[in-house]
Amino acid sequence: MERKKQRIPLTTRVLAFDYNELGVHPVNEKRDVSNFFAHSQRQNPLEMFGPSSKKQIAFGEVHQNDDHDIAVTSLKRESRHGLLSEGFKLARDIFLIIVVFILFGVFFVQPVVVEGTSMLPELHDGERLLVNKLVYYKIQGYSWGHIERGDIVVFWYPNDPDKSFVKRVIGLPGETVEIRSGKVIINGNVLDEEYLDSAHNSSFPNLSPRIVEKHHYFVLGDNRDNSLDSRSWGLVPEKYIYGKAFFRYWKPANMGFLEHGEYPNQLPTPTPTVPVDEDVDR
Repeated sequence: MERKKQRIPLTTRVLAFDYNELGVHPVNEKRDVSNFFAHSQRQNPLEMFGPSSKKQIAFGEVHQNDDHDIAVTSLKRESRHGLLSEGFKLARDIFLIIVVFILFGVFFVQPVVVEGTSMLPELHDGERLLVNKLVYYKIQGYSWGHIERGDIVVFWYPNDPDKSFVKRVIGLPGETVEIRSGKVIINGNVLDEEYLDSAHNSSFPNLSPRIVEKHHYFVLGDNRDNSLDSRSWGLVPEKYIYGKAFFRYWKPANMGFLEHGEYPNQLPTPTPTVPVDEDVDR
């Protein structure tokens, strides 16, 4: 006996389509899929799944799905507000940059201009230098934080603080400095100054032994034949030294870091005649 085949209707669930356009019922109800295919044959596939499947909203038209928190009611007013906001931010950033540069110049680095030839051949007239002002705070752990022999320092002229001089540090506090036959002698030892040029150091006079007091320095120009320095007007008080020159940024041909005095023969630690740990009334 031939068994009659029973037709089983195809059923499915529709999950992600627009029910109104597809002509099917909500997800939770099972319907015959044949209705869907019959309906789809009467529609252009591009209209079903293409960009025109949903109604396009014209620009500026109010729609129920709009986010009312970002609605722009006046394009001109919003544009003006955005421009003012960006302008304020730019002005704020410029102001902060200026403040940082001012603080940097007050506490860390200061530009100076060389006038004269007393530091030839290292420095020339008209050159511009950057001065490290951290030496004023006496940071002993780093070479840039305190004054050492061979440093080129900028200071106020002791006899006229309205003027600034630039010289090289030769004698440290507590040392005995002497000049004999064109040679600098520190505590009885000749100082080997390789940075000097013999053309500018041929006729400077002798200097009798002089003790460098506490908080003072003995300074000389590299052009010993034409330099007004500690040989003529005495020692420089430490409080008058406001920076150590370390970089030349003008003229471009000589741009770079300045040469620090290096001495092959290490001098012994000075034995001060005036106690360094005690203040002396004079």
